[in-house]
Amino acid sequence: MIARLRGTAVSYRPDGLVIDVNGVGYLVAATPSAVRRANGDGEVTLEIHTHVREDALQLYGFADAAERELFEHLLSVSGVGPKVALAIVSGSSPADLRRAIALEDTARFEAIPGIGKKTAQRVVLELKEKVGAGAPAPEGRQEGHHVARDALVELGYTLVDAERALAEVDPELPAEERVREALKKAA
Repeated sequence: MIARLRGTAVSYRPDGLVIDVNGVGYLVAATPSAVRRANGDGEVTLEIHTHVREDALQLYGFADAAERELFEHLLSVSGVGPKVALAIVSGSSPADLRRAIALEDTARFEAIPGIGKKTAQRVVLELKEKVGAGAPAPEGRQEGHHVARDALVELGYTLVDAERALAEVDPELPAEERVREALKKAA
């Protein structure tokens, strides 16, 4: 099994990037953060998950071990294959995704192309104990987060952008203050 590759990114394709390791080119489907890391000149190291099927051997690349670990947890969820798992991990940081799982925020996952309501519910249900970010937030804080996020979505933010904006705001603030702060930072 291939767990890590160190080499030079020699080409970028719609289905991934090619990493040259001592003259051998490996096609790697990678997260955006892994692609950004490979975009620089010189040598790059990517964490790899090797996915073996009867008809294919596929490599998935990640910027760090946390991304790869979350990807592998997602593969254990019924109905989630490597392409969907890669889409989930590509959309947000591992910490944000762990928080969404701990808060049982299925809407966060439903916003990702290829994931419906039932799959989102399975992701949260099956991974909550495995990857939850410790104890969930107190009920009031959790509800305030959802209210603030929904308000930003109503204002035109995508669900992922709203989550990113709120990640930079003090979670102790009331929902309306969180929205104001997120809008100030975006301006």
